[in-house]
Amino acid sequence: MPQKRLNPYIVHSIFILAAVSCLFPVVLLIMASLTSSDSLIVDGYSLFPKNIDFEAYQYLWNQGTTIFSAFGISTLITVVGTIAGVIISALIAYPLSRQDMPFRKIIAFLVFFSMLFNGGLVSAYLVYTEIFHIKNTLLALLLPNLLTNGFLIFLIRTFFTTSVPIPVIESAYIDGAGEGLIFRKIVLPLSLPIMATSAITVAIVYWNDWNNGLIYLTDPQLFGIQNLLNRMLSDAQFFQSNSLGGQNVALTSNVPLESVRLAMGVVGMLPLIIAYPFFQKYLIGGLTIGAVKG
Repeated sequence: MPQKRLNPYIVHSIFILAAVSCLFPVVLLIMASLTSSDSLIVDGYSLFPKNIDFEAYQYLWNQGTTIFSAFGISTLITVVGTIAGVIISALIAYPLSRQDMPFRKIIAFLVFFSMLFNGGLVSAYLVYTEIFHIKNTLLALLLPNLLTNGFLIFLIRTFFTTSVPIPVIESAYIDGAGEGLIFRKIVLPLSLPIMATSAITVAIVYWNDWNNGLIYLTDPQLFGIQNLLNRMLSDAQFFQSNSLGGQNVALTSNVPLESVRLAMGVVGMLPLIIAYPFFQKYLIGGLTIGAVKG
């Protein structure tokens, strides 16, 4: 008996509404960042502001040297962390995908266990500061996220198990290839979608991370863009809410805090918005294959 199919117009309408619901907050954020603080207080957020004002972006532009330095640090950490994170995850996932690997289930359980439980903030702080000595170094922005990606390991392992043909690997064995050569020349080229999916996932985590900088960094010279924006906003709020007098109060008393906060959000997400279209097809392909066959 043939199944009834939904009218294409209904399906398209549903997806258009879903797309609009995703885009609406982003567009509202951008438009609100271009609205004066006084107008935001009086009229609230609007897609069509009465008064377009670039004062918030002018304030951020005046901090250009510091912001560009923080952008450089965030970019460096994101690139290095993404490459290292994907390589480490793939190197762990490949043996776990092989049925003949000794203790495979035990190692898989340990990786899974690390996804559910951890030692907590205090023990992590003591380990990273007393043993690895990462406090006030760039490693503070790199290492904590590098060692906590069990989800990606299972995602990549599932792809290896379901999408890399075993006969191809066995043929390579017969031709004399070792595990390293098989991994580099056969497994990785066939796994480009999941590698790209993992890369953009890790990159988003590194770019948006501000918690590690908040915990392990006190030197502003090492701040990434998220920590810098958070510090700038906190400083402006502090000087506006405290009548301490002096030059700093004079410099920040006229800062449009509300629109600056929104402009910081736009600046923080701008690189990801630019980069996302280049990885979109790989992201969708990798997640779809993993979901169907996993």
